[in-house]
Amino acid sequence: MPEGHTLHRLADELTEAFAGSILTVSSPQGRFALGAARITGHPFDSAEAHGKHLLLAFDGLDDVVHVHLGLYGGLTLVPGSGHRVVGAVRLRLEDDAHTADLRGPTSCALFGPDEVDTLLARLGPDPLRPDADSEAAWRRIKASRTAIATQLMNQEVLAGIGNVYRAELLFRHRLDPFLPGTALDRSAWEAMWADMVDLMTKGVSSGRIDTVNPEHEPDAMGRLPREDDHGGEVYVYRRAGQECLACGTPVRTQVMSGRNLFWCPACQQRE
Repeated sequence: MPEGHTLHRLADELTEAFAGSILTVSSPQGRFALGAARITGHPFDSAEAHGKHLLLAFDGLDDVVHVHLGLYGGLTLVPGSGHRVVGAVRLRLEDDAHTADLRGPTSCALFGPDEVDTLLARLGPDPLRPDADSEAAWRRIKASRTAIATQLMNQEVLAGIGNVYRAELLFRHRLDPFLPGTALDRSAWEAMWADMVDLMTKGVSSGRIDTVNPEHEPDAMGRLPREDDHGGEVYVYRRAGQECLACGTPVRTQVMSGRNLFWCPACQQRE
């Protein structure tokens, strides 16, 4: 599932490509045909990300298009118009210069103001948003004995953190993933929040997740670059059984909160 930096990057790209344009809006697949007809004729205003949710706004409409890509969704933006439809395109946005196609989302629906308010009210703070309240996340984490690795994946605690960032943040801060929230130190939380903001901001810029420090880069260690469809250099994510880049201990994995958790049992011991 795409993590928060991907949605923010998409929001920036869509806004840059379409802001102010009156788009041709269609649903080649047919499942969003009524919504597409309602949008057609209204200039595109902006795209905005909240965690893993994308909201597309149009001038003169109170409703917005809510998109959640889920596990299998994808949104592509390419130059030009009149492209042949490939696959089950739920939503196509098109002007003379660009075409955006949405395929396989968990959600693509018109949301009124009340529905948007309800959505945002149940999301935790998004580290990539300037209005994010890190205190709100800290209060929820500290009040629960639920493991920190589970809480980081809870979108009602933090919006936009997914499985890669979860594993990498916990490793970078040498935190035992099974540590209960009640045992998390305030200074550790503040350091991790600052790291989230920095890593995810870089992810928006680069379009990939890179979490290793310079001394653990491939050239510095004399190792081959990581090859993975998620891209980026990471410490533990999808490295089960391989040596930890920092200490050489085999990386471990187990299912937690329905997703594979990765951690180094030596570097991430509880004090």
